[in-house]
Amino acid sequence: MSSEAPSNHPNSKVAVVIVAAGRGERAGQAEGPKQYRRIGGKAVIWHTLKAFLDHPSIGPVAVAIHADDAELFAAAADEFADRVTAVIGGATRQDSTRLALLALQDTKPAAVLIHDGVRPFIGADVIDRTIGGIDDEHGSLPSLPVSDTLKREASDSTVAETVPRAGLHAAQTPQGFPFGPIFAAHQRAFEAGRSDFTDDSAIAEWAGIPVRLVLGSPDNIKLTWAKDIAMADQRLSGHSPSFPDVRTGNGYDVHSFETGDHVWLCGVKIPHSKKLNGHSDADVGLHALTDALLATCGAGDIGTHFPPSDPQWKGAASRQFVEHAAKIVRARGGRIANADITLICEAPRVGPHREAMTAELADMLRISPERVSIKATTNEKLGFVGREEGIAAIATASVVYPGELPE
Repeated sequence: MSSEAPSNHPNSKVAVVIVAAGRGERAGQAEGPKQYRRIGGKAVIWHTLKAFLDHPSIGPVAVAIHADDAELFAAAADEFADRVTAVIGGATRQDSTRLALLALQDTKPAAVLIHDGVRPFIGADVIDRTIGGIDDEHGSLPSLPVSDTLKREASDSTVAETVPRAGLHAAQTPQGFPFGPIFAAHQRAFEAGRSDFTDDSAIAEWAGIPVRLVLGSPDNIKLTWAKDIAMADQRLSGHSPSFPDVRTGNGYDVHSFETGDHVWLCGVKIPHSKKLNGHSDADVGLHALTDALLATCGAGDIGTHFPPSDPQWKGAASRQFVEHAAKIVRARGGRIANADITLICEAPRVGPHREAMTAELADMLRISPERVSIKATTNEKLGFVGREEGIAAIATASVVYPGELPE
């Protein structure tokens, strides 16, 4: 495999064709064609364009796009949109390439690189090697030796034979050619009604243009499936490899009884022979949960944010404390996975109000009810709870934060 540029290479500026007219069904259509999906905050096609337009050897660039995608391409290409020529592609990749070559004809380039729009990780070294393999008579194909054992399938889906992999290479793009010969080859194939070539080097072979192999790159992957796009986004966002960052916070609170006719527990007003003593509404369950949520991101405790010495919180509904803590969690990228509260009291009975409490908490936290657990237990007549002098609560919250790189 040659990886050195021939000394007689004549090109100073090389034209580029980027093929981006496909629909990408294998990657799913819910978020649009894959070349316009966002990875690392930008569209796939933006990253592809940047790789070429940042390269000093690259001249005019033509991008073959689908007829429906003109506005989509202009938005996705962003600052590069005015530096390239958008060409409406054809029904096949082969025809889209021919139409883009046709659009470049007037620029009279000596050589052209033809690249898949959904290979955004093309490196300058591969571009250099591909350009270096082109001369007046030869094309250039970046590739990697096949490392997997290859099997040929029989008609009954069994293995017919093992294919020797010696001398076999997996083709990548960009594939480079002297412009005149490859454009003429595409025109000949079009006029002959041939639309079955799987890449441009196959057309070159058919037309008698010799193609040199140069070294490709394992990073130069083609984004085909939805999982490829997700992995590319992780890579560019700096979260690959990543580890789940699941954090658990605990909270504990207790309030004594005083004269009254109701208690607030987990956002529900329950008739009772006493009330809980506190600066706010003394909802012991929500106070414990507030501390548990804040603990998952090191944001202090309930007293840090709502000091009892501040008169504005006198008689305040504890729901706003929980919502404030949940807002802090979300601002730091957290997703609340579940909330678990245990109320410790002899009375009132919690069971009849559990469904209402669950609904209140699901609404406060903006999570589904099955992610909320509310339990109650007595203290077996022991201690201040057993003497019915107050109520205690223990809360646990689990929050998933963005993954972090390993140390």
